[in-house]
Amino acid sequence: MNQKKLSFISSLCLILTAAIWGFAFVIVKDSLDYVGSVWMIAFRFTIAAILLGLCFLKKFKLMTRKLFFQGAFLGLLLFLAYVVQTIGCFYTTAGKNAFLTAVYVVFIPIIMWPLTGKRPRWYVFLAACMCLGGIGILSLRTGDTGGVNIGDILTLICGVFYALHIIFVARTGQNGDPILLTILQFAFAALFGWILSVFIQNPEVNGPFPLEQLKNYRVILSMLYLGVFSTCLAFLMQNVCLKFVAPPLASLFLSLEAVFGVLFSSLILHEALSIRMISGCLLIFAAILLAEVLPGIESSRKRKSGT
Repeated sequence: MNQKKLSFISSLCLILTAAIWGFAFVIVKDSLDYVGSVWMIAFRFTIAAILLGLCFLKKFKLMTRKLFFQGAFLGLLLFLAYVVQTIGCFYTTAGKNAFLTAVYVVFIPIIMWPLTGKRPRWYVFLAACMCLGGIGILSLRTGDTGGVNIGDILTLICGVFYALHIIFVARTGQNGDPILLTILQFAFAALFGWILSVFIQNPEVNGPFPLEQLKNYRVILSMLYLGVFSTCLAFLMQNVCLKFVAPPLASLFLSLEAVFGVLFSSLILHEALSIRMISGCLLIFAAILLAEVLPGIESSRKRKSGT
């Protein structure tokens, strides 16, 4: 298969990945009526870790002490990002949760500034302002549906954890096998989920774990979707396809996750979308594209010019 066909197929797979993640917001929102957020995280990452681990058993021969602890640290960041996002989804709409999560793209260069001493380019600050404006339009509503809620705030915090996770993955991923590092992240995220579920009560479900829900086919299918498709398959497709698609184009495709999230939540959960909310979503989406695509375009131009 030639490079052009590989690039085309990879592009389609990245769009599929974005759609899988977008639909996951609907699954999470619906499942929180039956399974608490911490248990949901524990289930999805346990399924993903076991499945990926069985597929790549030979990778465990590459295990080192350093890689083990790197996986534990990255797994903690991944767990914190997902658990805050999932709890946030309980208190806000799936569509808003999808778009507010995506602002991690703008957070990354800003967080890296004090870590690396490298000042972000002008368009990062513009994208940040656009993002804040979009968040304000999307969340600061008046009337009965009123204002910023705890779910919106938690989702934005989740974006910070996602940004930190991506930054540290980029820093540590060069030192060991990326697939083994991914398995370790999944395993530790699952472990942290099970540990936390013992000590705290899930905010969405009162009392101990509802064992009767394990007989509910809807819950079982939801957990399988989140574990197999949204976590294991989607992460694998992303990692493979990024080898054949230019970063600016790949970023564009993956950022469609937020669009799919709003689309599916509107079609399936019947979440209302006002003109104001659509305007806010479009402004955030434009900020994401500005922060993701423009750096890749500048890098491509520099390479072509030989500078």
